[in-house]
Amino acid sequence: MARRYLAAAVALAAASVVMNPTGAQASPPGTKDVTAVLFEWNFASVARECTTTLGPAGYGSVQVSPPAEHIQGPQWWTSYQPVSYKIAGRLGDRTAFQNMVSTCHAAGVKVVVDAVVNHMSAGSGTGTGGSSYSKYTYPGLYSSFDFDDCTSRIGDYRDRWNVQHCELVGLADLDTGESYVRGAIAGYLNDLLSLGVDGFRVDGAKHIDAADLANIKSRLSNPSVYWKQEVIYGSGEAVQPTEYTSNGDVQEFRYAYDLKRVFNNENLAYLKNYGEGWGYMNSGVSGVFVDNHDTERNGSTLSYKDGANYTLANVFMLAWPYGAPDINSGYEFSDPDAGPPDGGAVNACWQNGWKCQHNWPEIKSMVAFRNATRGQAVTNWWDNGGDAIAFGRGNKGFVAINHESGSLSRTYQTSLPAGTYCDVQNNRTVTVNSGGQLTATLGANTALAVHAGKSSC
Repeated sequence: MARRYLAAAVALAAASVVMNPTGAQASPPGTKDVTAVLFEWNFASVARECTTTLGPAGYGSVQVSPPAEHIQGPQWWTSYQPVSYKIAGRLGDRTAFQNMVSTCHAAGVKVVVDAVVNHMSAGSGTGTGGSSYSKYTYPGLYSSFDFDDCTSRIGDYRDRWNVQHCELVGLADLDTGESYVRGAIAGYLNDLLSLGVDGFRVDGAKHIDAADLANIKSRLSNPSVYWKQEVIYGSGEAVQPTEYTSNGDVQEFRYAYDLKRVFNNENLAYLKNYGEGWGYMNSGVSGVFVDNHDTERNGSTLSYKDGANYTLANVFMLAWPYGAPDINSGYEFSDPDAGPPDGGAVNACWQNGWKCQHNWPEIKSMVAFRNATRGQAVTNWWDNGGDAIAFGRGNKGFVAINHESGSLSRTYQTSLPAGTYCDVQNNRTVTVNSGGQLTATLGANTALAVHAGKSSC
């Protein structure tokens, strides 16, 4: 029970993403804002995927799991218990990491690192890179003086001090108010920047005072680096996501929670004003996702186990202009603690349990759609009051989603120029007439998507 609780909470501490420190826009530098989160893929496999899939599909970034040396063990969450800042985890050594960064850059894909800086490990032993450690003692890095005075577990999320000074599931909580600790964390991040890393997902940011993170960020060789923070929203809690937007982007967990409810139990018609209209943070500082490695395990969001609901939710997210989207790409599990198949080696998608959601045709095809429609407002919204919706993105794209139990045939009004387009969801050609109208039949739980620049299939 204790171990499962540890896994779940370390998972919670591990659910963030990285973003722009100025909060100017919720996307990494450049014009492509979709990130493929290759959860627990080893670095050699990530490098190959950048070349074969991510670059050609138009993904702007890849997010990799924590590279630092960590406790030993087969569970995925061992990656979230660092014991040193050496690049020596299960996913590869420093050379493999450097090769991955270089290869992904050559493919036009930026690299975002999941950075665990709130805490160190629980227990004692020898790390994945050979370092000896015990809780509160990490030779050459931290001693007992570098940890917060509260050594009990976090128990009251209405108490700011408790949330930011006590221990997340028994993990040694770093005193990020200390100058030495801030410098050590910045040193780790600067080492990664020296290897070409483009940004950071700040794991467990909610448990670090926003001012402490601002100080750490100011010490970086590139203080304006892409920076995305995991701050899970909780009603009535002392620490709120909006406190962190001055440092960079913040994940909007409510987006994922509500998508699950809408796709499972409500009407897609409700999505007409999705985003700020639902009380979320400003789009320009928000990171969004249908699921991440924590939420797919704790059931708070949709996951690959939800079939068409999951696929269509990802299609909607990539078509809808709110926030910067992450596509979670992990592996099948029945045991939520289970680590990656083959130690993180992905020889091929859809084998050995690797789900490769980023490469599902329905999802992958929408990355180019998002890039083609960037900056375009929602136009020509239509819904049937139930589970069928359609909308345009200016004169650059148009999407229809049929989440009803039967097929739907109708003529849609678009703002697209007349011509022939490829419906990238079904690999078929459709025609827009001189009046901007498009006629199509959609089967149950399918979508249609057309965009400028894709006239043939």
